Amino acid sequence: MSTSNSSSRTTSGSGRPSGGPRTPARPAQRPTGGSRPNLVHPAPKAKARKARLLVSKVDPWSVLKLSFLLSVAIGIVTVVAAIVLWTVLDLTGIFDRVNSLLGDIAGSESGGFDLREYASLGQVVSFATIIAVVNVVLLTALSMLSAVLYNISATLVGGIGVTLTDD
Repeated sequence: MSTSNSSSRTTSGSGRPSGGPRTPARPAQRPTGGSRPNLVHPAPKAKARKARLLVSKVDPWSVLKLSFLLSVAIGIVTVVAAIVLWTVLDLTGIFDRVNSLLGDIAGSESGGFDLREYASLGQVVSFATIIAVVNVVLLTALSMLSAVLYNISATLVGGIGVTLTDD
């Protein structure tokens, strides 16, 4: 069974209901005489809200994930910095100056010592990578250990109080 609801008003082609008198739009009226329009006053400044919070527990798994990501980023920066530093030292001729200085100190004319043999780019990058991997492991483990130690001490003391303000 279907019911239809029909309206007594019909619509014209423009989509507006027809029927009933049309009223023209009135322009905005200006205040007459010496009266001034109401001025808008700014709202009074609200007091800053403060919330006192207590950090009573830190999730060790979250600390582990975040510290791992940050230490990997630090490791990448370490390797890139080592490459850039070696390249700058090579382009400025520091290795040649150190070789000539060591040759003058040793008194050998042939210049048998070459610093680039001991500190080539490949060796510097490998050493920086080893340092970065060790740092990733150590920083991640120390962060996890510090989170566990904080949780233990927070159960005894109650945690760290933090005050947040809404400025």
